[in-house]
Amino acid sequence: MHGPPVVAWLLVALSVAAALMCVLRGGARAEALLGAGMALMAVPMSVFDPPRWGSAVLAAVFAAAALEAVRPSPHRPAHRMHHSVCAGAMVYMAAAMAAAGPVHEGHAGHTGAGGGAPLLTGLLLAYFAAYVLRSGARLVAVAGAPAPLPATGGAIRLRHAPEVAAACRVAMALAMFAMLLTL
Repeated sequence: MHGPPVVAWLLVALSVAAALMCVLRGGARAEALLGAGMALMAVPMSVFDPPRWGSAVLAAVFAAAALEAVRPSPHRPAHRMHHSVCAGAMVYMAAAMAAAGPVHEGHAGHTGAGGGAPLLTGLLLAYFAAYVLRSGARLVAVAGAPAPLPATGGAIRLRHAPEVAAACRVAMALAMFAMLLTL
């Protein structure tokens, strides 16, 4: 990832936290995979110099996740489409990392090659910005409404609350937006 190391480490922390929350929620394996992949891709190149084939492996994993997300299912088609866009964006970023060429002075892609297609990057940036603003506004509206706390098992029920899942998706979309900015 390009950009200041502090931003990269904040993205790593955000992505790991989102991935862990997805693992704790149980059925969110695809989201956990995306969060872990985002964390791995955000590690500054000065700390971790991935092998040349690493980007191809990441692209293949995310392509499989994208195919899984678009598989026909009666459950929440808009949510599954969002997952396919996220996985597709991860494939795109991994391919751009691979196309960036060899690592030069601790950072890949500073040779002027790679970086992705500006139009596609712009479309993905617009998608994730709109997603964060729309979903974030919904979360704020939900947070403003008074709701009783569960009497028993509060931590376990909170972990499975739909608001927690939505907050994880917003956090990952925000991290995706930041990663696309540095592409």
